[in-house]
Amino acid sequence: MSRTNFEQLLEAGCHFGHLRRKWNPAMAPYIFMERNGIHIIDLNQTVAAIDQAAEVLKRMARDGKKILFVGTKKQLKELVAQKVSEVGMPYVIERWPGGMLTNFPTIRKAVKKMATIDKLTNDGTYSNLSKREILQITRQRAKLEKNLGSIADLSRLPAALFVIDVLKENIAVREANRLGIPVFAIVDTNSDPSNIDYVIPANDDATKSVDAILTACCGAIAEGLAERKAEKGDEAAADGEEEKAEKAEKPRRERIRKVAKKEETLDEAPAAAEEAPAQEEAPAAEAPAEEAPAKPKRTRKAAAPKEDKKEAEA
Repeated sequence: MSRTNFEQLLEAGCHFGHLRRKWNPAMAPYIFMERNGIHIIDLNQTVAAIDQAAEVLKRMARDGKKILFVGTKKQLKELVAQKVSEVGMPYVIERWPGGMLTNFPTIRKAVKKMATIDKLTNDGTYSNLSKREILQITRQRAKLEKNLGSIADLSRLPAALFVIDVLKENIAVREANRLGIPVFAIVDTNSDPSNIDYVIPANDDATKSVDAILTACCGAIAEGLAERKAEKGDEAAADGEEEKAEKAEKPRRERIRKVAKKEETLDEAPAAAEEAPAQEEAPAAEAPAEEAPAKPKRTRKAAAPKEDKKEAEA
């Protein structure tokens, strides 16, 4: 089932493009017609593109990945912050900090500095400083919060980038392309869609147009997060059941082990009783042999010398 339809997008004004003299020829496949010098976007392609992008975003959210939303236009800041914060994703609505993706470790240091200021403020470490120093630290903290507060929970590079107005956020798109991060974007007729992985052709200036697209995409992300939560709950329940089964099986194993040990003891007792008389008979048979006196060795008498024998005859 489609997440949006032709009538909704038409009512939101998603079909209005830019003046003909401002168009980008690369957007020709997405243009339906020209009227009064203004290009009209083909909303049938927009509906299909929204569904495709929503399914990919849903799958990413289900896998636990983060999608960074970028929309720094004045009329869209509050809308982007409201829609994206509902699904717990990071977003940038102030000036895009150059190198935010390509030099991400430095951005993380700035976020950690903000956390350090909060920690020292709560500990009372700054209470001994002068009013001027405290004011400087407070201003620094407010500046960091304004520019980086929405990405404080982004501990690693995002899995994807969702951009509103490719022409305005060209630096963010180039950084994502350099790092191989997929880019979802609302592309108007004055923009180049060649560097975008998932093109959503629509009006990127009107609040209602962006609201309709963000509602569909954020709804898909919310579904993915709900499925991930349900899967985790099922896994936890399965683990709990396994633990219960193991606990129930443990006493049974103990009983089986005790019975087997008792049977081994009973089998060993008769064998020990049979070996005992045999051992007693063996020493008794050996005793008479030890008591028998040893026979004396016969010694041969030494023969008398022949000379003594002759003297005796004389």
